[in-house]
Formats: sequence, C-alpha cells, structure tokens
Amino acid sequence: MERLSDPYTIRYPQIVAVADESGEHVELIEFFDCVGGAMWVKRHYAQSPLVRSVRTVGATNRYHLLTGDADLPLEGSVFPAGIAAVAVEGEEIAVTYRGLGGGGVGASICRATARGVVRYESDPAGGGRLSGSTIWLPRRERVIIGIDDTDTPEEGATWTLAHNIARAVEDDRSRYLSHTIVQLFPVPYRTKNCVAIACEFATSDPVGLVRHYRDYLEEYTLSDETGMAVWRGFDSAPLEEFGGRVKRGEVSAGDLAALTDRRLSVVMNGRGAIGAVAAIPFATRYEEALALWNGVG
Repeated sequence: MERLSDPYTIRYPQIVAVADESGEHVELIEFFDCVGGAMWVKRHYAQSPLVRSVRTVGATNRYHLLTGDADLPLEGSVFPAGIAAVAVEGEEIAVTYRGLGGGGVGASICRATARGVVRYESDPAGGGRLSGSTIWLPRRERVIIGIDDTDTPEEGATWTLAHNIARAVEDDRSRYLSHTIVQLFPVPYRTKNCVAIACEFATSDPVGLVRHYRDYLEEYTLSDETGMAVWRGFDSAPLEEFGGRVKRGEVSAGDLAALTDRRLSVVMNGRGAIGAVAAIPFATRYEEALALWNGVG
C-alpha cells in the first residue's frame, strides 16, 4: 500500500483575487478539489462580517469581500471558521483566515500552499486548536471577453473556439475563470443556434491578454463578421439592459454605438460585435444566459 505523503492536508489547487478600482471590494476565487470541504467552507465563511456574498461557480467558490478587519466569534459547529481580514496593498491583496480544529487546518496550510499565493504566514494546525493564515495574492482586475460570429454554415463552433483560445492565452498573469454560452434572440442571419460567448479572466496584464486573444481570434475565425468586445471592470451590470435587449429581439449597430462606458471596448467590429457585447453581463449567470427570451411559450 502506497503511503500518503500528507494525510491531513488538502491543498487548494489555485486561489485568485480581483479588486475594484477603489480597492474597497474584492472577489476571492478559490478553486477546490474536495467538494465536501468547499461546501462546508461556503456555509460557514458566509457568516464572516467581511463577506457580502458567496456562490459556487463550477469548481470554485467566489466570495465578494469588503476590505477591513473583523473579530470572529468562532465557536465549534456554530461558526468554526471564517475570513478575518482583507486588505488591498498596492499590487497585492492580503486575506486572513481563522478556524478551529479541522476548520483551522483549512484556514492555514491548505490555502497557504495553493497555486497563485505569492507568500504566506501560517500557524501550526490540527487537533482542536485555533489556527489560521494570511496569504498574499497578486492584485488582478476582471476582464470579460465577449465573442460572436466565428463560424459558417459549413464549419466551426464559436463556443469551442472561445474556450480553446482562452486556454491558450492563460498564463501566470492572466487566469481563465469561466466560459458562458449566452443564448441570443434568433435573428434571421444567424448560423444556427444564435449564441455568443463570454470568457472571464482575472489578470494583471489586461492589455497583453486582450491583444493575445484577438490575435488568436483573427487567426482562427471562419467568418468575416466576427465580433469581439472587452469589459474591464469589477461589475458588468451596466451592460445588463443592452444584453437583455439582444436576448429579446434584434438590435442595430446604432444601438451598440450608443454605449459609451469607458470600461467597454469593441476590438473586432463585425456584425457579431452586438452579440459579443450582449454576452458580457451574463458571464457565470448560466440559467439566465441559456434561457431563450423570445416571448414564445
């Protein structure tokens, strides 16, 4: 029987953090390997005063955090672990975890050795003791790339190309977070299903990421009407109204041109740019994204 190298530690595969421009809001994205542990953490960490919300997206838990410090009234079974401090420090984001017993193991070495951690300070953990860690992560910003119209009636599929390019451009500065297929209103000139794609990244090199993605898209698209749009910002809610209109009916190029938010840029301005922009606000909102809003049924 092969011996377990570290039987009481489960290391998080990766931890990433993005901050808004003010440095007051942080989204902490924890990739997990153990589903049971992740669901336990999600339930209990939600009680931390600095946690505004938490949701599971694929194999990640995402915490919307406020910066600051908080005293955690930890109590076994009731509130055994949580997030005690969040700080945006120049080009880094620091997160402090505290926990009791097994919750302390998760709050200490399990996170401290995750990919993406620049450095850490960690307490000894195990048994029934109180322990924790502070980890420092690169400060990143959210970039959502929308694309539409890359295929033809004879070949291609936008959703596969979008994912494969996203994987190709991922590096230590730009982490690929999510891929969302967004059902649009089935306009007459669609290829078949009329969907656009939103690929979400956490990056410290937004300019390089966008350039790299565009280069791949220009190389491999099969259409002359490809659209690529980019949102650089913590929250893409300002595009929700436009996205909803594109899901409900046909929208003109003039409607797209009326959008003037500085966080939005259209990088490839083919007819697919309308769908590319519309996909952005639906990133990770899978049920809404996939719904057909055509007023039928």
